[in-house]
Amino acid sequence: MDFLVAFAEDARGERWVLRKPRRADVWERAENERKVLSFIGGRIPAEVPDWRVCTRELIAYPLLGGEPVAVVDPAVGGYAWQFAQQSLTAVFFDSLAGALAALHNTDQEEASHAGIRVKSPGQAREAFASNIAEIAGSFEIADDLKRRWNAWLADDTYWPSHSSMIHGDLHPPHILVDGTQRVTGLIDWTEAEVADPGKDFVIYYALFGAEGLRELLGRYERAGGRVWPRMERHIAEQWAAYPALVAKFALTTGKEADMEMARGMLAHWHTD
Repeated sequence: MDFLVAFAEDARGERWVLRKPRRADVWERAENERKVLSFIGGRIPAEVPDWRVCTRELIAYPLLGGEPVAVVDPAVGGYAWQFAQQSLTAVFFDSLAGALAALHNTDQEEASHAGIRVKSPGQAREAFASNIAEIAGSFEIADDLKRRWNAWLADDTYWPSHSSMIHGDLHPPHILVDGTQRVTGLIDWTEAEVADPGKDFVIYYALFGAEGLRELLGRYERAGGRVWPRMERHIAEQWAAYPALVAKFALTTGKEADMEMARGMLAHWHTD
């Protein structure tokens, strides 16, 4: 959505990923990603890209090992899984939980010194409220959805009292696994920052439901991740608010196709 991407092989036979920004606004987020990757590499039990070229015209890095656990299939409008979703084993879930726990426990002061964005719990919450206020000027939001968002934003019991270093866009195509289903790498760190740790579980909740989320959070806590009493419900509310993120993205790109997608989600998103 943000980059044109190609795979190439150099004269020595090494495979590379080439990324070309699609729009001018992408460069600012690419700069953030560069800082994150320089900081996070070696700090978590998973590979991350090692950018060897980073310019406004081209970003290039050696291809990581492993394969995405799933890719987007435009023909069906969903994911095509490398392993059947219902057949994923404890190896996958434990390694994912371990990688997230390590990421979320990364030292925030060191992250700040590395130039990474840091939002306090209050600032992360306010940023979402600001997004809602911004999109309300350009989109019609269903009344029941608006009421749910406002109730969530106003209730302190949902929200964490801590921030964490997060990936920020953790959906299956960004999770690399080997043949044993072990998570070996995480890619596409454009949205990474120190902010609300619940954000890294939102797509997982959408795919595996409340029971799957509860099980993953148990593994996450055993791996050293920090949880809070209403974390599960907070993540569910973040999923209910997902159309606001899509609408914000549409305002950034200005593309009519993105705007239409956001309008449809805001009009028809299920809030149960």
